[in-house]
Amino acid sequence: MTRNTDYDPSELQRVFESHFTWAAAFERNTHRYAHRPALTDPPTGRSWTYHKLGEVTGRLVEGLRTHDVGVGDIVCYQLKNTPEFAFLYIAAQGLRAVSSPMNFRLAPAETAHIIDGAKPVVFVYDGTDAANAAEALRIAAHRPRIVAAVGGELIDGAIRFEDLFAAEAPSFHAPEGASTWDETSRLYTSGTTGMPKAVPLTSLNEVLTAHDVTMHFPLGPTDKTMNMSPWFHRGGNYCAGPNTAFFVGAEAVTLPQFDPDVVLDAVQEHRLTYVIGAPTNLERLADAQEARPRDLSSLRGMVTMGAPLSHDAALRYQRVLTPRIANGYGTTEAFWNTYLRPDDLPGAAGAAGRACLDDDVAVVRVQPGRISAPDEHARKDGQEIGEVIMRSVKSGYAYLGDPGEQAEKFRDGWVYPGDLATWDEDEIVTVVGRKDDMIISGGENVHPVQVEEVLAGHAGVADSIVVGLPDPQWGELVVAYVRPREGALTDAAAAAAELDGFLRASVKLADYKRPRRYTFVDELPYTATGKKQHFKLKEQAPADAEAGRFVTP
Repeated sequence: MTRNTDYDPSELQRVFESHFTWAAAFERNTHRYAHRPALTDPPTGRSWTYHKLGEVTGRLVEGLRTHDVGVGDIVCYQLKNTPEFAFLYIAAQGLRAVSSPMNFRLAPAETAHIIDGAKPVVFVYDGTDAANAAEALRIAAHRPRIVAAVGGELIDGAIRFEDLFAAEAPSFHAPEGASTWDETSRLYTSGTTGMPKAVPLTSLNEVLTAHDVTMHFPLGPTDKTMNMSPWFHRGGNYCAGPNTAFFVGAEAVTLPQFDPDVVLDAVQEHRLTYVIGAPTNLERLADAQEARPRDLSSLRGMVTMGAPLSHDAALRYQRVLTPRIANGYGTTEAFWNTYLRPDDLPGAAGAAGRACLDDDVAVVRVQPGRISAPDEHARKDGQEIGEVIMRSVKSGYAYLGDPGEQAEKFRDGWVYPGDLATWDEDEIVTVVGRKDDMIISGGENVHPVQVEEVLAGHAGVADSIVVGLPDPQWGELVVAYVRPREGALTDAAAAAAELDGFLRASVKLADYKRPRRYTFVDELPYTATGKKQHFKLKEQAPADAEAGRFVTP
């Protein structure tokens, strides 16, 4: 075949790399949608059009530049879903710096761990949490050159966030020399098994993630979104938060603190079209909507992610909130990789859906002593439990500073996140839990999510976490931490007997999987993205057993 000498792919690659970044897309929207609302902050009544948001972030870019913040510098910020978070995310892209949002719920030692690993030039904290920020900086060996507070109290050496803005500056411009391969964000895993790990993302990852959300919602420039999950995680920022909303030209409405009544009121008042959050958020929304109905007719959909969505819960949310319920399954490392569309309900309720458009997803066998190769598939019968793996253009493919964990989780272009699942002949994936959370009782595998889903069918159960308690005879006993609904299951002994009878009567659960002990609690441990932290209660269970907190049915 004769090569076309008029076509130079290297030139096309150069243009693509420099002009199709996330920052370039945002700049286009500052004039393409100049007079449309981009960001609204109900708590303060402030709002910014795309033109105004371009002006504000341009001033922040110039202000940070005068503080010698530039290419490759790490900009850490520990903020709730506020306008200042959005400003920093955009400004870092304009500087070719690295945006690194941090969990505002971290303990000071955990914050210090991230600061010492990232060595940021800038650290912005919430001034209402000044004591924790000060303690984190005291513990950390690294001291950021610039420390700034959003509102609240100034700690030693800090300046006001407002002091980072230049008085005058051009509107936001995509930086010269930028590449789609620049590291533009550094995120941290949600900590279901321990300390957060750093995941680097390129501008290409950011663009392709935004494309994915735009296609799957689908999301367009006339949409108004509110994310109930914190923006500092990938499911918060990238699922119709600042990343995707500003990429497509939609409006992002802030929610600094989750409150179901505030969210439902906002849907009615602001005519929101999409609300996003974890299944735990939707459960509380459904309770609040039943208690005081609001007009939710503006909704084009509610999207949940971060944790499995049970069959019965999905049907309830369709009935109470909106028929268009969708569920994305994914990770910080690779965003979502399967998507359960509203059209898949009710038949596939409880599943995580099929692979996303650009992703490869497989369920491989769990084998003793080794990790399966990507082609060693579990049976597509909806029964055999294997490990779900994915290969995605959205993946960061690294854990910075943790080569051992990186080698374990990233193999030949595939991500092995450690989640267990089944799949069927239509390749619909159903997540059943984490490998780390699996209970082995009497030599049999018990998957907590399966037990928790059956427990959720009892009218008195608001939520539960099932873990293994060490036992000399059985290896582990299945035990359940249950959060009752208000006014239900008030007597522990009677409640344990009632739940045991409920599970015995169920056709969905084998007898050996029934919890042998129960305890009833007011709260259960979750990550900020709504994932249950089984490991915390597994560590706590022996002490609870010793203290006599469990009830035997």
